[in-house]
Amino acid sequence: MSSPLISAANLAAHLDDPSWVVVDCRFTLTDPAAGPAAYARSHIPGARYANLDDDLARHPAPGDGRHPLPAAEDFAARLGAWGIGNDSTVAAYDEASGAIAARLWWLLGWLGHDRRLVLDGGFAAWNAAGLPVETRKPAWRPTRFFPRRVADDSVVEAAELPALQAAGSLLVDARAAPRYRGEQEPIDPVAGHVPGAVNRPGSVNVEADGRFRAPEALRRELTELLGGRPAGELIAMCGSGVTACQLLLALAAVGLDGAKLYAGSWSEWIRDPQRPIAKGPNP
Repeated sequence: MSSPLISAANLAAHLDDPSWVVVDCRFTLTDPAAGPAAYARSHIPGARYANLDDDLARHPAPGDGRHPLPAAEDFAARLGAWGIGNDSTVAAYDEASGAIAARLWWLLGWLGHDRRLVLDGGFAAWNAAGLPVETRKPAWRPTRFFPRRVADDSVVEAAELPALQAAGSLLVDARAAPRYRGEQEPIDPVAGHVPGAVNRPGSVNVEADGRFRAPEALRRELTELLGGRPAGELIAMCGSGVTACQLLLALAAVGLDGAKLYAGSWSEWIRDPQRPIAKGPNP
């Protein structure tokens, strides 16, 4: 597909296509019940609901971050249970910015599924366009999903970070700037950032309405961020490896593919008190 983003109007044109599956990913980190409640109130017709805690992550073990990656076989089974097969086109959405929907988009790519899209501007854009919604939970037929590959080379572990950074890879932290600087930490018990990481908050990738910014501006800024590196030498992180996927989505949207994900992210990094912590602005 030429772009990983789809407009509300274009998605609406495919609602009756049985090969397309829409997935609602709305979720609020500080209020886990809010996303399911929003889905129950109204959602795009036919949409399944993906719960970040239960479907797009596995429950953390000691030493894990807040949202560790699900086991590949478990996630493949979940996709099949949603009626997603290897020929399905999957369109994910969240409330607006793609910060949660991008996690599903990334996981699909991790399992080798390329027919994956994110609704640009999310449910807010859908509503703004006056498009139909429903309240009932739709019915669908489960199927089987077979991963074409598991791209573990797109995932970076905590123990690998120092050597990768020393070799020139760029670690980019997508959290809000006050969290990166260590001035506040509303979710995790320790504030600060991984030494050597630079900050690019996910909010700068989108306009005020949650739609992604013009590709020309995004590509210019992201190319400058890379500083001459190929995209494959960028490692994205955030609080728990979720909103970092929005940075990877932004890169893909402007043709800068191949960046990696530090899936454990800050919430995993701080589990080991021996790992160093930095504070302050971008170096």
